[in-house]
Amino acid sequence: MSDLRELYQQVILDHNRQPRNFRKLEGANRTAEGHNPLCGDQITLYLRLENGVIGDVSFQGSGCAISKASASLMTASVKGKTQTEAEALFHTFHTMVAGEPDPAFDPEQLGKLAAFSGVREFPVRVKCATLPWHTLRAALEGRGERISTE
Repeated sequence: MSDLRELYQQVILDHNRQPRNFRKLEGANRTAEGHNPLCGDQITLYLRLENGVIGDVSFQGSGCAISKASASLMTASVKGKTQTEAEALFHTFHTMVAGEPDPAFDPEQLGKLAAFSGVREFPVRVKCATLPWHTLRAALEGRGERISTE
């Protein structure tokens, strides 16, 4: 296993064991629920959006290591960003794990989120990695519907 791949695996395992922002956010003004029926991942995302800026974000739920680590790293990445910046990050992350490979794309531009660049090789896990992101998008858009990966 390459050193970079091993580092990525350690990042995912660390965020699975000790997820950041894993709590109910008091004072949240947006929430959304997401479900991945394929492997049973469930997430509730809490968001405090203030003047178009994500003031705080947290999540609760249960799921596989990829899903929980993705939610943890996502919340750490979008806190303090504008809604537009968070949408742009969603698209970049989604393209990295599920889009057409772009040889010019450098996953390192995503910081620790680059740990999920190998998910592309495991199509079943793409839904696990993207569930928190789709749930974030629903919360940002203020949709009250439950998000499903199916």
